Amino acid sequence: MSLPHSSGRSAVAGARPLARCATVLAVALALLSPLGGTASAAPRTAGAVDAGVRVNAQAALGRLTGTARGVNAAIWDAHMNGPEVAGLMKAADVGAMRYPGGSYADIYHWETHTAPGGYVAPGTGFDAFMGTVRATGAQPILIADYGSGTPEEAAGWVRYANVTKKYGAKYWEIGNEVYGNGHYGSGWEHDDHADKSPGEYARQVRAYAAAMKAVDPTVEIGAVLTTPGQWPDGVVGEGDAADWNHTVLSQVADVIDFVSVHWYAGGADTTARDATARLTGLPGELREVRAQIDAYAGADSPRIGIALTEINTNTGGARLTARPNGLFAADAFMTALENGVFTVDWWNTHNGAGEITTVGGETDYGDMGMLSSGACTGDVCEPAPNTPFHPYYGMKMTSALGTAGDTMVAAESSAPDVSAHAVLRRDGRLSVLLVNKDPDAARTVRLEYAGFTPSTAVPEVSRYAPGDDDVIEVTGQGASASQVTVEPYALVTVTLEPRAGTGPAASAAGTPGTPELEAVTDTTARLSWEGAAGAARYLVQERDGAHTRLVGETTGTSLTLPNLPPGSTHTVNVLAADASGRLSAPSLPLTFTTGTPPNAPCAVTYHRDTSWGNGFVATVTVRNLAQAPLTGWTVDWDWPAERQTVSSGWNATFRQTGRHVRVTAPDGAGPLAPEGGSTASFGFVGGNDGPNPDPTVFRLNGAVCSGG
Repeated sequence: MSLPHSSGRSAVAGARPLARCATVLAVALALLSPLGGTASAAPRTAGAVDAGVRVNAQAALGRLTGTARGVNAAIWDAHMNGPEVAGLMKAADVGAMRYPGGSYADIYHWETHTAPGGYVAPGTGFDAFMGTVRATGAQPILIADYGSGTPEEAAGWVRYANVTKKYGAKYWEIGNEVYGNGHYGSGWEHDDHADKSPGEYARQVRAYAAAMKAVDPTVEIGAVLTTPGQWPDGVVGEGDAADWNHTVLSQVADVIDFVSVHWYAGGADTTARDATARLTGLPGELREVRAQIDAYAGADSPRIGIALTEINTNTGGARLTARPNGLFAADAFMTALENGVFTVDWWNTHNGAGEITTVGGETDYGDMGMLSSGACTGDVCEPAPNTPFHPYYGMKMTSALGTAGDTMVAAESSAPDVSAHAVLRRDGRLSVLLVNKDPDAARTVRLEYAGFTPSTAVPEVSRYAPGDDDVIEVTGQGASASQVTVEPYALVTVTLEPRAGTGPAASAAGTPGTPELEAVTDTTARLSWEGAAGAARYLVQERDGAHTRLVGETTGTSLTLPNLPPGSTHTVNVLAADASGRLSAPSLPLTFTTGTPPNAPCAVTYHRDTSWGNGFVATVTVRNLAQAPLTGWTVDWDWPAERQTVSSGWNATFRQTGRHVRVTAPDGAGPLAPEGGSTASFGFVGGNDGPNPDPTVFRLNGAVCSGG
């Protein structure tokens, strides 16, 4: 396949398919910060309240890293190291820059700065790139050539970068979208290996990791995974025992430090509603990536990070530079970071003009870049090189929300046209980002807080709205203590000071460590965490959206949670209280799932027979382990993810309501013999628009079964 430099990403990747309860303690509840006062800012004329946003400063989602905001850079881009680039990226707090450019990585030879079959622009060599990285204050993410390279070549690059030049390059991926090498039919990624299977990729990752870490043991090695729910997730290739992710992780979990996934929303979006609606599937897909890592890394799983090294609305269509994609960028960066990734890297810095359209009265250049490359389609030309497009300002607005070391906390909006994200700053301030996806109407939003009491000071307000040529400060323009008005198609970030004597800064207790799961059964979970200085006791709370409830209290650093439902998923964090009862900032969260009972009166086996990205065939086998025969059985389960469905089935009657599935024995079915003397099996065709995790618990005639 040719690799033209004018739109390298769309040319290379565009051919791929577009897919992804314990009792509450009354005394401890009194310690939890009550719903605080409300605060707002109204940058322009406020109307009647038509949306509500709740922020819970005690419900931590994760901590922003220095590499949180990232971009891709490509060696076919003559503007990638232009003097304006570093300044723009530094102003947006970009902390990661990925090189040498998507699929070009698998044909790129760093020492000769060549990419056989592809165009290499002048001034794009590795040292020039590192000059831009250093001027930005960022960290490089480097892709070792898997498709046409060797472990020795990659080790030589590590030696040059970190021994000879002392660049301190930490993150190294092994190849780009290697699953697109043709093993599953569709191929866009170059791969010279005779064996293109995931097993061979895993063997090579081990070889690359050994060679590269022999040169510099501090480097972190990343393996390429497919995104759950997107092709070829779930597909088992000829001669393979499992799909790409399960094969790779089963063989490399002990030698890698992170995994790399890509996410494109797909579609030809013309509105922010269309683009951001697809973001609702991203959290589940990232949870499934973490679940897969958990399955193979076990207790070592927290050591392995998740990098979202490419993201955009689609892979080469139109509607890319207009305002809707700027709103999408802000929403997408924060959604991904809130769901467990340590870096989100936009594709691309520059990419080149594509299809020219008009969106909301402005020209969209069909360019996947954040900055203009000055290219033309026909007689329509982009603005001067390095002119920022709307996605750049969307990313930049997230830097007004928070920076490295700040804690992302839960925020929940009552209006589908308004997205909300929140960050608890290290200095105790709280920042809230509001995204109005309505192109025509302003949204007046009332803010409510749990675990935070704002002061009466005027909030700081940043805005990017139609008519603004940058993210601008609008503090003092009508700010009040009750609400924020966000203009149509606008981004607003409000930053509030805590009332004196409140918040984590007023507590003598430090922040506890992230809880760890020591043991879990079908009904209990034992947690432990690193203690905090100044802590008199610890409160464990469970999160549901932007709401939390207390589930336990202890003076020690471990606790067993009782009375949990079998097969249930829980997200918890820990707060420390000082001797006066003042609470610390929340720990980072832990998510876990309980098991099924070992001595259940029934057993179920669930087996996915085949998958094809957005659909699958499964077989369920049921045994009655009780001492009496069972006639007229039903089997129930709940899908873990949205948009998992039963399409058709056999050997039973199927009914799905929401996520709940009930399967009834067919007419004339004989009894299930006692003590496992017989089995009943049925199968079905299922669909999944997004991740496809297995059900966690099955019930036979209402009784919880073992297995699953």
